[in-house]
Amino acid sequence: MKIENSTIRLKDVRIFAFHGVLPQERTVGAYFILNLSVQTDFSRAMATDELDGTISYADLFDLVKGEMATPSCLLEHVAGRICCAIFLRFPTATAIHLEILKENPPMGADCPAAGISLDVTRE
Repeated sequence: MKIENSTIRLKDVRIFAFHGVLPQERTVGAYFILNLSVQTDFSRAMATDELDGTISYADLFDLVKGEMATPSCLLEHVAGRICCAIFLRFPTATAIHLEILKENPPMGADCPAAGISLDVTRE
């Protein structure tokens, strides 16, 4: 069997955090929805049933939760920190897709969420 792509995913993770350009956003906070996909070769975990042959999605969540706890003005900055931290902590990660959406953004529009999406690969 040849694996074309193997990905660890976190879908629709809802986290309360303090990100935003307006000072009030960093004081009051808001809910954010994150979707994360991390490409890694987990063929060893498939064969051995051992966690050290893959990336634990629980560890990914803890990393994301930690980075989301540091307030930033821009979601782009938060996304950059998350991706750098993933590549640093998980050497088998080869590519990342990350989406961060802010629920009910304060922009004067009826909009359930707005945010950013990022695709990066390891250099």
